[in-house]
Amino acid sequence: MMNVRVPTGIKGLDEILNGGFVPASSYLIVGAPGTGKTVLALQFLTESAKKGASCLYITLAEPEESLRRNASVFDFDLKDIVMVDLSKAFEEDLPEGEYTVFSPAEVEGEPIWKRINDAIETHSPQRLVIDSATFLRYLSTDEYQFRKHIQGMVNRLSAKKCMTLLLFEPLELEKDVSLAMAVDGILTLRNETSENRLTEIRTIEVNKMRSFSFMTGRHPLRITNRGIVVWPHRIEKLKKYTYERKVVQSGIEGLDELLMGGFTSGTCTLISGPAGAGKSTLALQFLTTAAKEGQKGVYYSFEEGLASMLERCNAIGVPFQKHIEDGLITFREINPLEQYPDEFLEMLRHDIEINGVNMFVLDSLRGYNMAMETFGSVIANMQNIINYTRRNKASLFIVNEQEMITGNLQITDMGVSYVADNVLLIRYAEVEGRVIKVISCLKKRIGNFQPELRELIITSQGLKVGKKLHQLHGLLTGVPTTGTIHLPNNPAREDEHEG
Repeated sequence: MMNVRVPTGIKGLDEILNGGFVPASSYLIVGAPGTGKTVLALQFLTESAKKGASCLYITLAEPEESLRRNASVFDFDLKDIVMVDLSKAFEEDLPEGEYTVFSPAEVEGEPIWKRINDAIETHSPQRLVIDSATFLRYLSTDEYQFRKHIQGMVNRLSAKKCMTLLLFEPLELEKDVSLAMAVDGILTLRNETSENRLTEIRTIEVNKMRSFSFMTGRHPLRITNRGIVVWPHRIEKLKKYTYERKVVQSGIEGLDELLMGGFTSGTCTLISGPAGAGKSTLALQFLTTAAKEGQKGVYYSFEEGLASMLERCNAIGVPFQKHIEDGLITFREINPLEQYPDEFLEMLRHDIEINGVNMFVLDSLRGYNMAMETFGSVIANMQNIINYTRRNKASLFIVNEQEMITGNLQITDMGVSYVADNVLLIRYAEVEGRVIKVISCLKKRIGNFQPELRELIITSQGLKVGKKLHQLHGLLTGVPTTGTIHLPNNPAREDEHEG
């Protein structure tokens, strides 16, 4: 019985609370105006009413008409929720003229507390919301009286097996912690603005949960037309396990030869290189080759749209459109200004667990950084993604764009190359008065590879990888500097396309 929880009706929040609220308990919902306290409370009562619980909403701040009007925006059905509007009670109880003899607590406090108790006795709710308990604090100039009343009410509600949400302002909670000590749990809602992009960041955090575990940290949320949506900030742990790995091939003869068969499934591959070198096309090559074998893949694009991607693939013979049409590849355009890291991870999680996808392309690391840097460490968030895909035996390809076309070798500009299992590097090189593309494998965590430099050519028939480039030295700097240089004879170069 101790493990029974009351679901909030907000999926992500239930996960954070390990199932929901505890029956016969009281919770503070703390947040500044506009953070979503009322929306959360109404959503909770709406979902509770659907399951047959008797629900009571006592409003001290906002008139009932206004509450119902605002609830209609979210399609909340309030017909089974009893509302007691005490927002006008203060005015009704005021004597004419200004206070001259009696304090506000003496004039208003007792009638308000009595009305609240009368409403509770009359309706015997199983779920109760008081919006906002801050008003009770304002009326109680005597802190002792406030503590006595609030503690007494919390105890009576607990004895009646009523689960209660008390909405409260954060500044008032800082002044007096007595209410925080009286309740069983505290949830804090925040609405902040990022410094660099002026982006709205909404979060929810559990500060207290008496006698029960919960998921710590700040968890992102949005207020949608369906109400509040929460994405728990999970720390994905990489568990050690063994399973039969498959070979992930590119379908490009020269590249698979360089990789001595290909990469292994369940690993993360970083494809790094300057703009136009063919990184995205190469990642697509792995995706389409897997699709030919009936495997599902998803291409997450933070930069390029579907139309231009299809046009480019059709021009070089990559069957991207065919596999989109047969449902084996899904293309998702991600707006960098609209995603939380945990929201994106939830999308990937859904693709793996619900859609059965086992191969992903993230294009690009720079686009992901642009989307996620506001919300914390890009490296930490990327590690979270990689740990999750590894644990679920899925293969992940990350496209990374280097700023420098030639010069000193640098795999990424963000210092995240160490988290990848495999690294493919594409570089430009000036040879015999022309610019060529050179590909090499710098890292392959599982299995062997050939430490060679080979020419990468993009043709109308797709990608081609030539033989080892002999007699070329200093290619990784971008400019070969020694020896007589001759490119191996490669007929495919005659049909070369721009990457």
